Amino acid sequence: MTIDWTPKAQAVLTAASELFYERGIHAVGVDVIAAKAGVAKKTLYDRFGSKDRLVVEYLSARDARWREFLGEWLERAGTTPRDRVLAVFDASEAWAKKYGGKGCSMINAHAEISDPAHPAYAVMTESKRWLLGVLVELAESAGVPEPRQVAEQIMLLHEGATVMAGMRVAENVFARAAQTAVVLLG
Repeated sequence: MTIDWTPKAQAVLTAASELFYERGIHAVGVDVIAAKAGVAKKTLYDRFGSKDRLVVEYLSARDARWREFLGEWLERAGTTPRDRVLAVFDASEAWAKKYGGKGCSMINAHAEISDPAHPAYAVMTESKRWLLGVLVELAESAGVPEPRQVAEQIMLLHEGATVMAGMRVAENVFARAAQTAVVLLG
């Protein structure tokens, strides 16, 4: 099903995105989304077909924004692997402050949707695989032995910092994780 991105469809996605992120996917019904968007439930179903498809679109849109956001930070970063890995963590901190007060939307969604058969599952995992790919490229450019392993270690630091920032359990988590990532790059 191709979505006809009318203003009403966009209003539904905007409302769903805000509600899913703030309250959780399972906690929000289509009636609440439709009401917030100012449309009838029929319009929601006409445009998206199902709540599952709306979840896919929410996560896909958020992932696209994150990739663009990180890409801009990486473009402004220096050319050294150190500069670029610091840019990943700096971008993540800036994103968390601007868009992520409740943590990572992919991690949050995965807490609710862990079935690989769910259509949103692929969006969540691909988002994380993409970031891991960015980190693998950084590790390769640094010339470290076993760049995949180093990238996975940096990813663990990143994801841990993301969770801790969302839960507000420690201060300066991205900067602290970035310091360790730089050490891993050599």
